[in-house]
Formats: sequence, C-alpha cells, structure tokens
Amino acid sequence: MTDRRTATVPDSPPLVGISTYLESTARWGVWEQSAALLPAGYPRLVQRSGGMAAMLPPGAPEHAAAAVARLDGLVIAGGPDVDPARYGAERHPMTGPPARERDVWESALLEAALAAGTPLLAICRGMQLLNVVLGGTLVQHLPETVGHGGHSGPTGVFARHAVKPVPDTLLARAVPEAVEVPTYHHQAVDRLGDGLVVSAYADDGTPEALELPGAAGFVLAVQWHPEAGEDLRVMEALVRAAG
Repeated sequence: MTDRRTATVPDSPPLVGISTYLESTARWGVWEQSAALLPAGYPRLVQRSGGMAAMLPPGAPEHAAAAVARLDGLVIAGGPDVDPARYGAERHPMTGPPARERDVWESALLEAALAAGTPLLAICRGMQLLNVVLGGTLVQHLPETVGHGGHSGPTGVFARHAVKPVPDTLLARAVPEAVEVPTYHHQAVDRLGDGLVVSAYADDGTPEALELPGAAGFVLAVQWHPEAGEDLRVMEALVRAAG
C-alpha cells in the first residue's frame, strides 16, 4: 500500500503554505463565528504563479517545523502590527492591538523555514516579523518619521508608490527596474535583523524589501502587497525556488 504521507504526484506544482489571520468574529451566510481568514489575493497569486496554496492557521508553535517540512515554500502574509514587546519596545499610541497567537505561530514558522532552507517570502507584516525574529526593531508609526507620503491610503484602501530595487540582489533579479506597488502600512523596519540586507527602498528612504544573503535557500521579504496587484514576478521567483 502507498503511504499517502510520503507519496508524490509527478509534475505536481510546488505546495506553498500561507499564514492566515485569526479573527474572533467573522460573518458568512447565516453564520457569525471565529475564523481563520486569508484574503483571496494570496492563494490566487500563488496559483497564478504556478504553485498550489495551503492555508496555515495559527497553531501550536512546536508543530511549526513539522508543518514546514510538508511544504515546498512558505509565505508569511500581511496583517496586524507585531507586538512591540517582541523587540523590547514600549507600545506606541498608534500601534494596533497585539495578535500574540499569530506572532508566536508565525515566528515559529519563520524559524523553521530558515533552519530547513525552505524558500520563504514574507509580505508586509511578514517582512516586519522576519526582521524582529532575527533581532531587528521596527518604526512603530512611519508618518512621524517620513510624513504621510503614500505608504497607506484611507482606511481599507491601498496606496501606490515607487520602489527601487538595489542592484545585484535577489529582488533585482526578479524585478530589475523601479516599479509602482500597492502598499498599506504605517510601520517599517528600523534596525536590521542579523544578516539581513535591504534590497529595495522607497523614494523617502524607507526599506521596502529585505533578503538574507548566504542563506540556505530563497529568503525574500517585501513591504508592499503583491497579492493586491498584477505583477507576479516576486511570487513567481518564490515558486521557482520552491520547485
């Protein structure tokens, strides 16, 4: 009998896990319950880029390594602000309420992916959390340092601004030219985590992409939201690495 846990399908697309939101209340049809949620743009972007998508709701951190071992690639999705206690800071008045269960789970996923060399793409909050996991810190309210210059639109609306890749980086190999991207964030990377380098900047100097040179595997993080746009190249790079 074939062991279904280890069987593979020839020519099957890479399986890419995506972390999810955990909301205390969500509504669909006649139901109003707690739910693990993921904006449809994330799995659609994986699928359009040639991969298969699997949702990873928050779970026990001790199971993260086993979950990552079953994946060909990992995406840490955007979402709420990282708890400032994780990088030794007091909470800023504009920092949102903590999502501690998600912080713990996604930190464990990141650590497992880095240890295993699993191709990794971290998006928005994911980029910030990757920086924190590697010992970095965050700017808790970006408008105080660079003004309101296009990093976020009105509530629930993406803004757009240009990002400039740094030559000879992993990002520049995927996206070699300056490009406009969909963006929605009020926090940003401050002190870089261990080993990370900036591979794209906004016009105001805000880091817009990070990567980990010399890492075993593909490690890229972007501050913008590729799932909210039409440019597939960043996700295609992950799927190629995962394949």
